[in-house]
Amino acid sequence: MVLAAGLGTRMRPLTDDRPKALVEVGGRALIDHVLDRLAEAGVEKAVVNVHWFADRLESHLAARTEPAIVISDERAKLLETGGGLKKARPLLGDDPVFVANIDSVWIDHGDALADLIRLWDPERMDAALLLARREGSIGFEGGGDFFLADDGALTFRGEAASAPYAYMGVHITRPDYADAGPDGPFSLSPLWRQSAAEGRLYGCVLDGDWMHVGDPQARDEAEARLKAEN
Repeated sequence: MVLAAGLGTRMRPLTDDRPKALVEVGGRALIDHVLDRLAEAGVEKAVVNVHWFADRLESHLAARTEPAIVISDERAKLLETGGGLKKARPLLGDDPVFVANIDSVWIDHGDALADLIRLWDPERMDAALLLARREGSIGFEGGGDFFLADDGALTFRGEAASAPYAYMGVHITRPDYADAGPDGPFSLSPLWRQSAAEGRLYGCVLDGDWMHVGDPQARDEAEARLKAEN
């Protein structure tokens, strides 16, 4: 599932006439960066939620053939990450799902999504998160999100001044993970906190460079980084 329904407020004025998903970095729309990564990892179908400039986003996605696109329509109401996953449940099937933000671009020196697939174990885990090292990441501000144990188990930063790893916008979970959440908008974060407390939240770290493209400055920095790589 690709979460593309947000208003893109921090990305203005670039989102005055388009959804954040269609802001371009390195000549490609943000959502295509993500969908291409998922297709390379073997994903055959992607459910994409839409809200802001939904018609324009749907028109753009209609040109794609891989992965096949299914729309989860949130025109009537934004549902946040948890609510969006819950609404899309009938479209997702029963197999494990990637859940991906559209503002995450990365340079991969390994095979991050394959690493995440190898880590995923539904018997032991509720979710497996892809992480980036906080230092060296573009567009990420703050003290980090998680501590990572040797076996991949995650602990939230909590009261610590900082933590070494940031969630970089892609995880694997069960398609029914958000089903018990409330009706309407809600975040996945409280569910992750409960899972972490139960020892069921895991993660692995990107071998590469992560760019959180959340505002125009980060977009410009990401473009420069991609150009330097090429």
